[in-house]
Amino acid sequence: MTTAGATDYDVLVVGFGPTGAIAAGQLGRLGHRTLVIDRLTDVYDKPRAIALDHEIFRHFDNMGLAEAVSPYIEPFTASEHFGVDGQLIRRIDMVAKPYPLGYTPSMVFSQPEVEAELRRHATGFSNVRAELGVELLDLVQNSDRVEARLKDSDGLCRSVTARYVVGCDGASSTVRQIAGLGLEDLIFDEPWLVVDLRVNESALGRLPQCSAQFCNPARPVSFLIGPNNHRRWEIMLLPGEDARQMEQPGNVWKLLAPWITPQDGALWRAASYRFHALVAAEWRNGRILIAGDAAHQQPPFIGQGMCQGLRDATNLVWKLDRVLRGVSSDSLLDSYTVERKQHVIELTGKIKAIGQSICERDPAAARRRDAQILADGGGKPLLMTRQEIIPPLRAGFLAQHETPARGSLFPQPRIASGGTVRLLDEVTGPGWRGFIDGRSHDAAALLALCATSPDISAAAVAPCGATAPNMLEETEGVLASWFDRHGAVAAIVRPDHYVFGTARNATELDDLLREMDMRLRDVPAANDKIPDLKMERTL
Repeated sequence: MTTAGATDYDVLVVGFGPTGAIAAGQLGRLGHRTLVIDRLTDVYDKPRAIALDHEIFRHFDNMGLAEAVSPYIEPFTASEHFGVDGQLIRRIDMVAKPYPLGYTPSMVFSQPEVEAELRRHATGFSNVRAELGVELLDLVQNSDRVEARLKDSDGLCRSVTARYVVGCDGASSTVRQIAGLGLEDLIFDEPWLVVDLRVNESALGRLPQCSAQFCNPARPVSFLIGPNNHRRWEIMLLPGEDARQMEQPGNVWKLLAPWITPQDGALWRAASYRFHALVAAEWRNGRILIAGDAAHQQPPFIGQGMCQGLRDATNLVWKLDRVLRGVSSDSLLDSYTVERKQHVIELTGKIKAIGQSICERDPAAARRRDAQILADGGGKPLLMTRQEIIPPLRAGFLAQHETPARGSLFPQPRIASGGTVRLLDEVTGPGWRGFIDGRSHDAAALLALCATSPDISAAAVAPCGATAPNMLEETEGVLASWFDRHGAVAAIVRPDHYVFGTARNATELDDLLREMDMRLRDVPAANDKIPDLKMERTL
């Protein structure tokens, strides 16, 4: 447990959706006194997010949640894109086995059940307190704390103090508004209707067996296969259509008529949205930070909305942990905006390009689009993977000199261990780590170099049959291939599994370790106090 003078909590998390629950759970595991509040009293019982990926599931597994959430998760089918004349023009699938992170790369899930498990996990820590039906009224920060004014469900107001506040309170974030953190428009704004159905068993076989994008200029439609009998349609609304009227069951079933009838399933949810592309200009004002939809919103065309929020949480928490423990300075938190904002903008740009292609309403332009996509595929439907769309980190707390794989996700091979096979993180733990190519003749010396750094644990990994004593043995050659591809013999990996930097020899590894130690230990002489900050009130 950390101590923080007279503050009530180390961290106040505002919002107990998936991003807030992950932040609270990880802070709880690290021993920090955490209060998480939400104005709602229970998990929203309808699905909103539907997709997640192997990076996010890796964090679930690190947190001990894999077994609890797995019953509500299934592999994401390929997404087939059909052009003006109904022809297949593009197929977006997931990378082939062996899977780079050890899990199915793309998945669909049932949000209410998974979110309930995330909350249950967070509140299982004695140092995490959850208060529901509580509204945030105001935040006032000074040099060493933030005072939060709260209103309980019975209307009583009170104040609590925390060293930091993390706003995970959604697109209309109160935290963002109080902190004066404005939004930048990334120029995408389209009205859509999202429809979720529970389809009868007898009707499932008559629906598409892959997820699909019907790129018909008359009315673009997305179809997604969720877990079990959950099916989702995302339907573009046309000029002149009233969004609220189109949500009514009679109109919904008319739109679904090409695929399904009211006798074939039960309407679970119909909600109209404007698919936006927005990002906060700054994600931090002193001791107040934002994450998830409070910091960014993007169109849903490759199912990355919730993933982006959980990346925010896992990026921020390891940095907050070091600052709260006094082993890194408050300036480490500046890298949060640098890393996540750039990543969000780059990924949103790719999502926008796909979305604008799907949303083309001009028939002649749509035919040109179809022809270009087929040409890009060599006259055949263009094949892509969802994983190649996700960019690496480009800047932030990474090695100053660009090295191969810097900012990318480090793979997770399967390791032969004690007569069983386990994933790498289970063997080594998920903190700062140094990994050595066990095939290198310098492996022992490289390991010894890593041992000089107090912040990391180190391991040498080699394929079956090529290991020496004290080396880990991988079963599928995932990491050996990765080292070969990048021409490296060593990698320094952050707690969120992003590569700080790679090295080709002992000299480069020594430089890398010295840089990491210097930057992690940039701690002020006294404490992490920051100057008083003025905040514009925009509520």
